[in-house]
Amino acid sequence: MSYTDGPGARIAGLGHYQPARVVTNDDLANEWGVETNDAWIQDRVGIKARRFAGPDEDTLTMSVAAAGKALANAGIEATDVDLVVVATLTPPTMLPNVASQVAARLGINAPGSYDINTACSGFSYGLATAQHAITAGAAKTALVIGAEKLTQVMDFTDRTTCILFADGAGAAVVTASARNAIGPVLWGSDGPRGDVLEIDDAGYIRQEGQAVFRWATTKLAPFALQACERAGVAPEDLVAFIPHQANVRIIDHIAKRLGATNAVIARDIIESGNTSSASIPLALSKLVERGELPSGGHALLFGFGGGLTYAGQVVTLP
Repeated sequence: MSYTDGPGARIAGLGHYQPARVVTNDDLANEWGVETNDAWIQDRVGIKARRFAGPDEDTLTMSVAAAGKALANAGIEATDVDLVVVATLTPPTMLPNVASQVAARLGINAPGSYDINTACSGFSYGLATAQHAITAGAAKTALVIGAEKLTQVMDFTDRTTCILFADGAGAAVVTASARNAIGPVLWGSDGPRGDVLEIDDAGYIRQEGQAVFRWATTKLAPFALQACERAGVAPEDLVAFIPHQANVRIIDHIAKRLGATNAVIARDIIESGNTSSASIPLALSKLVERGELPSGGHALLFGFGGGLTYAGQVVTLP
């Protein structure tokens, strides 16, 4: 059965937000004193620049900005939303959760609201849970947001991590639909190896880069293919592949093994860095906004990272 058969949910609109401050690789070396250079970073991970939040910006403010833009693009009022889901590992407060505060800022009255933390796969997890709620009749219109202020957990003396991460947010409005336009989720985890990417006792993000790279390049492509199979869409019929923006070499490796020969491959990491939970909706929203993806086409979203967790689904583009 194709994922478009029967009632379900669809993405009605997208939005994103990035801080104004652009930080280049040379800025990291010259202003932050990181022992690195532009050529070294581009060769290993493909990043040229990233965005850092200002002191008055956090995961909440960026979530609100991205969500407001998504609502405007969907043509839906905040008062119509009855579920808010925020994927993040960097909330400004543990309690209240970010989702409830987003709802309050936007004037959404008494929605279901929860945060979800599966790190870099968080948006795909959040999108799936919102779809499940709508399909089950527990909600009609959901806001799904991926947002991070990773600079609050970065150690600028650790060049293996501080060159990677950045700040930003992306959001999707998900509504009930007569035709299901969000495919079945393929999700899972590899918990015994989860400590290769973690927040340590000092509050800094750490990773064993080679271990993460090997896991991503040897284990994940078959899962991405399974997500396509569950949706009944062949990889060559995808118009876009939007993976988590972890590393250009990882992105290209998975895309090649997947066989997405006709797809636009998101490489937003080049200009935005790794924004964890925000990376998929951020990259997707920017591509749609620039008119680089056709409305109605099939796109594979595929998140992976801390945990180690992964999740993906095929969606019909708004």
